[in-house]
Amino acid sequence: MDYQTIRLTRTDGYAVITLARAGVMNALNTQMRAEILHAVKSAETDARCIVLTGEGKAFCSGQDLGDSSSVANANLERTLRDEYVPLLRAIFDCPVPTIAAVNGPAAGAGANLALAADVVIAAERAVFLQAFTRIGLIPDAGGTYWLPRQIGFARAMGAALFAEPVSARQAADWGMIWEAVPDDDFDAHWRRRAATLAAGPTVAYRQTKEAMRASFNNSLDEQLLLEAKLQGRCGMTRDFREGVLAFLEKRPAEYEGR
Repeated sequence: MDYQTIRLTRTDGYAVITLARAGVMNALNTQMRAEILHAVKSAETDARCIVLTGEGKAFCSGQDLGDSSSVANANLERTLRDEYVPLLRAIFDCPVPTIAAVNGPAAGAGANLALAADVVIAAERAVFLQAFTRIGLIPDAGGTYWLPRQIGFARAMGAALFAEPVSARQAADWGMIWEAVPDDDFDAHWRRRAATLAAGPTVAYRQTKEAMRASFNNSLDEQLLLEAKLQGRCGMTRDFREGVLAFLEKRPAEYEGR
């Protein structure tokens, strides 16, 4: 696919999807959503980690309200169902670890696009803004799902109703994201994180994602049985044998992701 609104690059075992509409703070339109979806599905076939980041000063300002094709006479239900849902599911269900490297402001659907990733690393200059009520809408693109689970009901409701920016540092303190990083160190830091995941035990990462997400709906007994099942799968992998051998030989493990 010939991308017009994003860039897809591969390095050191991981893929980077860069939102590339810096002139509109990487706002999402129909074409960009389709291109991100395609890039995620393409990268997951050979990359061992996928990073989503933004070009310029912003990560993503959300829905492009200046795009007449996306806004004028828009059927918001259909747009969310047909365009956002497949994109968010692709990120959430990705078989390899995903990182949102939030380089600047993330607002509306842009904030929730980031929260769909497994790990969110933000520059300290970044802010997260559930801007929806400012234009008479409710949080969408997964916002009503991610936020209560990550920061609790009270904070999620406050963030949604008041539509006030949450700083990267505050987001980290609340548990909304994994970490906030000084601006000068941000690019090198997330690249180190991505390289670490790309060199790690991919099967174990995939089973970890499955187990963690299932825990919200399982009883203790159900979760313990699921852990046993998934651990059994991990125990059959070459990565497990290599990890044990490397531990015994006091050397770094060389994982193959199988």
